[in-house]
Amino acid sequence: MVVWSLSARHDLRAIHDQIAGDSNRYAKRVVKNIVERTETYALHPRMGKSVSEVGDESVRELSAYSYRIIYRVADPDIVVLAVVHKRQNFLSPFDDED
Repeated sequence: MVVWSLSARHDLRAIHDQIAGDSNRYAKRVVKNIVERTETYALHPRMGKSVSEVGDESVRELSAYSYRIIYRVADPDIVVLAVVHKRQNFLSPFDDED
């Protein structure tokens, strides 16, 4: 099962809103594809690449469009932690979790 953190849901909404400024239809398609991509990985959560910046094997990532979908393997679920642009520093949302 895929569980979306509040932060990741906000990220997804922000991505939608930014793209919707140009095309609402494309924004919906991008968000739908990102969500579907995470559901595919729920069956094989370790298929995603380990996030070396974090140093925790349970934190992994997959790509969709120009975004990194950062998730934690929490058997039997995966928890989506963030959806960030590949050029964005994704560690900043995690600074408050320690």
